[in-house]
Amino acid sequence: MVTPIRSVAWILVSGMALSACASAGHVPRPSPFPNPAAPPAIYPAPLAPTATSFSTASFVEAARKLTGVRYQLGGDSPATGFDCSGYVQYVFGLFRIRIPRTVAEQYRAGRPAKPGAIRAGDLLFFRTSGSGVSHVALAIGPDEFLHAPTETGAVRMERLSSPYWHARFVGARRIL
Repeated sequence: MVTPIRSVAWILVSGMALSACASAGHVPRPSPFPNPAAPPAIYPAPLAPTATSFSTASFVEAARKLTGVRYQLGGDSPATGFDCSGYVQYVFGLFRIRIPRTVAEQYRAGRPAKPGAIRAGDLLFFRTSGSGVSHVALAIGPDEFLHAPTETGAVRMERLSSPYWHARFVGARRIL
């Protein structure tokens, strides 16, 4: 006989296994790019909080160094893995820039960025399930972004112009 506590626990574990971003409850479609076999050996060191320590190039470099870190629901560090919003928050945190934790909160942060004027550091939002935003990525150029996409994947680069992501693009927000 299954107890009510076991039933609730099974439902919670099943729901967590099927979701992707910390606040979204979805699973983005896998990329055609291969997943790296192991996380990168070098992680960027946090920078001193000085006005001269930030540059777009150093921001993109720090974000790229995390390529290959595995996906983990609720993850927010290279040691535990990342979900989409945890990855974005961690990269900004390296530069002592505080942003909210969840996809929905990040979607309300900063100011809107026009699709034709996307630049490195902008947050890109997608609707991969449901009616609202459910996935966030970090622009590293006008057509390239880095993100933590799925339970079976790792942080990787993709193109906004790819048919899958272009069709699901909701908008961009500028934090920097």
